[in-house]
Amino acid sequence: MKKNTMLLLLCLCASLLNAQVLNLRQQAKVINDILNDRLSNLLPALMDKHNIDMWVIVSREYNEDPVLKTMLPAEWLNARRRTILVFYRNAGKNLFEKLAVARYNVGDSITAAWDMKRYPDQWDALAYLVNERKPAKIALNISTDFGHADGLDHTDYLEMLQHLPAETKSKIISAEQLAVAWLETRTQREMQIYPQLISITHKIIEEGFSENVITPGITTTTDLVWWFRQKLNDMGLATWFHPSVSIQRDDSAVFDHLKSFSKNAAAETIIPGDLLHVDFGITYLRLNTDVQEHAYILRPGEEDVPAGIKKAFAAANRLQDILTAQFKAGNTGNQMLAAALQQARSEGLKPTIYTHPLGYHGHAAGPTIGMWDMQGGVPGSGDYPLHYNTAYSIELNAATHVPEWNKEIRIMLEEDGYFDKAGFRYINGRQKEIYLVPRVRE
Repeated sequence: MKKNTMLLLLCLCASLLNAQVLNLRQQAKVINDILNDRLSNLLPALMDKHNIDMWVIVSREYNEDPVLKTMLPAEWLNARRRTILVFYRNAGKNLFEKLAVARYNVGDSITAAWDMKRYPDQWDALAYLVNERKPAKIALNISTDFGHADGLDHTDYLEMLQHLPAETKSKIISAEQLAVAWLETRTQREMQIYPQLISITHKIIEEGFSENVITPGITTTTDLVWWFRQKLNDMGLATWFHPSVSIQRDDSAVFDHLKSFSKNAAAETIIPGDLLHVDFGITYLRLNTDVQEHAYILRPGEEDVPAGIKKAFAAANRLQDILTAQFKAGNTGNQMLAAALQQARSEGLKPTIYTHPLGYHGHAAGPTIGMWDMQGGVPGSGDYPLHYNTAYSIELNAATHVPEWNKEIRIMLEEDGYFDKAGFRYINGRQKEIYLVPRVRE
């Protein structure tokens, strides 16, 4: 790693630990360094693994393929006109080419390869590159199970076919496996950064779940939602979804899963005795976080969470342990879901699991481990196997009867983790105790 890059990464880590965000120029430097490393080192290895010697990605400006968006340099907010990327790998000759059938180089790693004088038509220029290299396979982003890998639009597909020779068309295959692998694989450099992103997320939640932000009897759930949004904006950060804040309390209301995640839920005033839940995540340096945690608003004279709610929280923590014990390379999302649910039910828990990959997208490419309304398995994406060097939001809930309220509540948790050959680990820990508002002073 170059000296200046190392210094910038050290600066990044120090800044994030203090919840300070890099300026845009520094962010661009980090993004581009990570991207160049991925394109030069990760991508050829993935193409070898999936036995693909040519990958063609096509996008038009403002209608970008989800994969192509992750390959643009930080200075490119969108594709330019029609951008065609061609990655060619000949392992036998130790050759790896990163080409753009475009008017310009695409960043520092992808070289413009369109001779516009010789081939005024962009598709003819692509056909020339294909014919010259004679790939055994031409992988295109066409997929039934993963929207992330289905970015080739119909118009571009038809025009491409019109310009490729007949013998070449028979080589076209889906790039689904390669595209998902590109999106889901986290590199060493990315994992140096990820803990800091999740630390920021946790610190913002902790601040939001405090008497500095919440005044019982006055603050509403909507107030708190917009506090989270404003906090991100003030820090120079963004989110990939609008946060939600919901309440469970000692009343006759029955838990409504859909209402808890509704982005248009009616504002409720937060009062003592409420159990708060937040769903919140940030986007920074092209990576995403996704976290759900709880806080309890103390009643006058209380110094701790009621015992029944503590027991419910412990049950949700146990469900996390049961699920993450299933993280073994090769297990599919559906296999992990079924095994975890069976184990949890055998222990007397009432589980619902809806865990998903995390990375360049919040709901990212990779094995889907249940959906809240598909506890019997998810066809397609749930059949995808677990691979090393991948990140996940461990998202689930456990229902427990709380004697103090004489009703069932659900503890809904979501924490971000990473899986490699050493096993599964939470990237920046997980919530094991409910936040208290106000904080109890010793």
